[in-house]
Amino acid sequence: MDNLSLIRKTAADSRLTPNWTDFQGERAGFRWEDVATRLFAAKGRHVNIARLALGALNQAKGKTALRFLAQGAAARDVSYGELDALTNRFCNVLRGLGVRRGDRVFVLSGRIPELYVTVLGALKNGNIVAPLFSAFGPEPIATRMNLGGGSVLVTTDMLHARKVARARERMPTLKHLLLVAEEGGSTAVPDTLDFATLMAQADACCEPAPTGAEDLALLHFTSGTTGTPKGALHVHGAVCTHWATGRYALDLHPDDIFWCTADPGWVTGTSYGIIAPLLHGVTSIIDREEFDAERWYGILQDEGVTVWYTAPTAIRMLMKAGAEIAKKYRFPNLRFIASVGEPLNPEAVRWGKEVLGLPIHDNWWQTETGGIMIANTPAFDIKPGSMGRPLPGIDAAIVKRREDGGIEFVETPDTEGELALKRGWPSMFRGYLNAEERYRKCFVGDWYLTGDLAKRDADGYYWFVGRADDVIKSAGHLIGPFEVESALMEHPAVAEAGVIGKPDPVVGEMVKAFVSLKQGFADSEELRKELLGHARKKLGAAVAPKEIAVLPSLPRTRSGKIMRRLLKARELGLPEGDLSTLESGS
Repeated sequence: MDNLSLIRKTAADSRLTPNWTDFQGERAGFRWEDVATRLFAAKGRHVNIARLALGALNQAKGKTALRFLAQGAAARDVSYGELDALTNRFCNVLRGLGVRRGDRVFVLSGRIPELYVTVLGALKNGNIVAPLFSAFGPEPIATRMNLGGGSVLVTTDMLHARKVARARERMPTLKHLLLVAEEGGSTAVPDTLDFATLMAQADACCEPAPTGAEDLALLHFTSGTTGTPKGALHVHGAVCTHWATGRYALDLHPDDIFWCTADPGWVTGTSYGIIAPLLHGVTSIIDREEFDAERWYGILQDEGVTVWYTAPTAIRMLMKAGAEIAKKYRFPNLRFIASVGEPLNPEAVRWGKEVLGLPIHDNWWQTETGGIMIANTPAFDIKPGSMGRPLPGIDAAIVKRREDGGIEFVETPDTEGELALKRGWPSMFRGYLNAEERYRKCFVGDWYLTGDLAKRDADGYYWFVGRADDVIKSAGHLIGPFEVESALMEHPAVAEAGVIGKPDPVVGEMVKAFVSLKQGFADSEELRKELLGHARKKLGAAVAPKEIAVLPSLPRTRSGKIMRRLLKARELGLPEGDLSTLESGS
């Protein structure tokens, strides 16, 4: 990239001194053992995520931990002390039901207080916790419950009536079904238990289970290209990564008002919507409602948000809504914006600077990594379109797989290969549920092979190319869809773009693009020709799309990733595969 595109940082850009200012020095002196000592060595040999998040690190009991927002209702503040007591109560509820350490507890609800109480209370009890998206239908719920062997499910009376009741007979491992009354009060549904009644009867004091760093804590499902979802297992020791990445990647300071827009049904919403901010003693904003540009700008302004962690989809939707809406609001407290879910196009990074007054800092990680691995951070220059550089404690490399099953390291800058991470960070997943062979295939020696293609430039910045199964092979060229999508996003009419390879008898695959448009633009043959010409000018004829289609919106997962495989399946009339994570309306 040219230096004109570089977003340079100076000390004057930071309203607070960032936690990480010496890139090489901090990385050279970092040891995970030191983080472990800081977090729990002085508190005994037991490691429990919830115990550390709620008091063991001396968080102020009277400070607001979680502020819940909902349309037409007053905000509800839950202090650290109240959250500690509520999660103690739920831990005792589970013990009273005979739920033992290691049993799997699932939770299916919107972003309501009971969701967070369930997650943390079950962790205190030593259970393996699996949050599910509330938008899942009956089949995906039953599939995940059965894969995970869930013995407890906490949900709401409305979700139970709409989704769970009809599927319950297909969940043979489910022993206890607890219902939260969405409108308040209590529930009285046969063969279920009322959450509020059990909580009122439970003691507010409990001693968390004596879990160790390698005891399983979290189960996150991530969809494969086809077939059943994969269940990634994480341990209590992952708390070290949650704390370190909250410090380095999100730059959390004690007085921050933090808003992570992710739902806990996605790993980001658990790692950074629940655990990391509590470990740092900050106040988290939790909005129950779905995306609305005016509402989101209002929250940023009215709640005085200082650190905002969101998804590229949300950024693109704000861009699509137009800059005029943003001009009605002021964000004097906002000091840092980060994004995750899929690569953030350069245009979106620059849009943040122009419209919000701050560039958007992309970062990269996976469900399997359990926490942020590579990031753009407050003190260092941004190369728009790059995922940034590895955090302290993370060793990354670009590799190529050999036919004999080994790997060779790619040292030449700007050369594509597979992104690999060296074992050793605490939140690395410990297995795929019931799929040991699949798990083993992710590793070669000490290196975890991510399945993401990337390149590293001469300055050590990493650039996402695409998933290995997304790369387009055309006339001998390997084309990464993200590069083509980013070029299309630079056109003023384009709100979002998705690119696939379409079979072609001559070149193998031709590039086809799908776009949705910003407000004020309409589909026309003239506009499509203009977009094709724009892409050819930016990328050259060999890489630019040969066909383009305009859609009202692109299919994406609830975590914000454009589902290229679904675009391809629909284009070619192929089976669509697992759609359980598809955002409604896509």
